[in-house]
Amino acid sequence: MDLHDYKDVADNYDRYLDVMYAQEDNHAGFQDFYLSLARHYGQGGVVDIACGTGAVLLYLAERGIDIDGTDLSEEMCRVADEKARKMGLSLNIYPANMTKFSSRRKYSLAIIARSGFMHLPTQQLQIEALKNIREQLTDGGYLTFNTFDPWPPMQAQQMQTDPKKDYTFRLEYVNSEGNREKIYNAITYDPYSQQMYGNWKFVTYDDAGNVIGERIRPLLMRETYRSEVFLLAELCGFEVRTIYRGYKGDREDLRDITTASMYRSNLIWLLRKK
Repeated sequence: MDLHDYKDVADNYDRYLDVMYAQEDNHAGFQDFYLSLARHYGQGGVVDIACGTGAVLLYLAERGIDIDGTDLSEEMCRVADEKARKMGLSLNIYPANMTKFSSRRKYSLAIIARSGFMHLPTQQLQIEALKNIREQLTDGGYLTFNTFDPWPPMQAQQMQTDPKKDYTFRLEYVNSEGNREKIYNAITYDPYSQQMYGNWKFVTYDDAGNVIGERIRPLLMRETYRSEVFLLAELCGFEVRTIYRGYKGDREDLRDITTASMYRSNLIWLLRKK
């Protein structure tokens, strides 16, 4: 199981992400960014893959986009569906693996927002997902997903981490039961598999500051280099049309894939089905 498969994580996901993104400010404007893509490329329908609790899915649906949502985690789909119903939205939200999903319709745009693509832990699964998504797209349809430029200093640091004990404080928030909770993580990196793996630790406190609970949840992700994405796209029947560096619309030069040494970038890829 992965971090997102647990009920307690799904119930608190929005709460701690709000704190995380407020601190890191690397997701500012992400919903409007995807709304712009959906309006431009999604006239034939949109699917939000790895939709989580619906941050993009519900934002776009509320603004008139024809959109479905799917996620590997049944718990995430449950929370997204509950939120949709409270908003008066009737949406097709269903649990499925992105390597196999099919809703028996075609879409002109598939979105894998934030780090959803990175939760495919092997290159083979990435290939299977890309080929399956291609089959769900209309002719000339588009796929967008995120990667982060692997950063050697961070990789070197993580390679020294014991994922069972070297915890680092990440953030503090108030959980769904009204209790203060601190999150710590211990993440290591394997340069051969390009996998980041380890654990998140959730420590819960009462009003007096006493520890009343502790949960350990696993995490597994894979880092993918820019040159790999170009090769994966070609292998799976896509062409890279645009790379955005973050959600402000800044674009990379597709002829120069060496700029990873200049930026620690959140890359948003836009691929077109050949």
